[in-house]
Amino acid sequence: MANQQRDDGRAIGDRAGLESRFVSGLDKMWMAMQPILSWRAHSVYAYEALLRTEEPTLRSPVDFVDAAERLKRTEELGRRVRRCVADQLVDLPSSVKVFVNLHPADLVDEELCSANGALTPYAHAIVLEVTERAALEQVPGLIPAVARLRKLGYRLALDDLGAGYAGLSSFAVLEPEIVKVDMSLVRGIHHSKTKQKLFRSFASLCQELDTEIIAEGVEVAEERECLTDLGGDLFQGYLFARPGRGFPEAVF
Repeated sequence: MANQQRDDGRAIGDRAGLESRFVSGLDKMWMAMQPILSWRAHSVYAYEALLRTEEPTLRSPVDFVDAAERLKRTEELGRRVRRCVADQLVDLPSSVKVFVNLHPADLVDEELCSANGALTPYAHAIVLEVTERAALEQVPGLIPAVARLRKLGYRLALDDLGAGYAGLSSFAVLEPEIVKVDMSLVRGIHHSKTKQKLFRSFASLCQELDTEIIAEGVEVAEERECLTDLGGDLFQGYLFARPGRGFPEAVF
């Protein structure tokens, strides 16, 4: 019993510490931007907004989101992210979109499609990028919520295609306008016939479905050249620009 009490006390202490670090993370949060470009057009197609914080214990966005999930504060974090993005959109270059990452549960947050929502005035310039952190089939009210978002002008993107177990299932449920191929399939693609076949298959499928495809994590020119030969055009990665404050220029 004494051991149980110590364990419980430690758990309470850990939660209090996590809560404190999470609040600090929110206070020190900012959004980096990384360009997504069209190689053929040699132009910036969009920017992805990436979560950052100066809280030293939550520097990794994965750790930050994990903390929000453990504390059941994902909705709060999602709303803060959207507000930060909205504050930067006044400086958005014309005809350029912004990808905003969402936890699947954010899709049914009433704030997102409210007339007073942070991103609602900019919906036609926003792509809601959904990660596979949770199965989309488990999100209640998903289909009508997605229909409402599209009616407002939002477009939807599925992140990390080819990485998670539920990728194709999420593709079928969400029917996104855009998919992003996970960097694990992009890295070293010029050396791997298997990766090349997979990307070509994804590109062919997306063409049939009238879905745009983005290769993320492009780091060397050989990857870019191979992806272009396989039918790719929209790329994101350190080869072109690293995430940064404002709207960094892409190098072609």
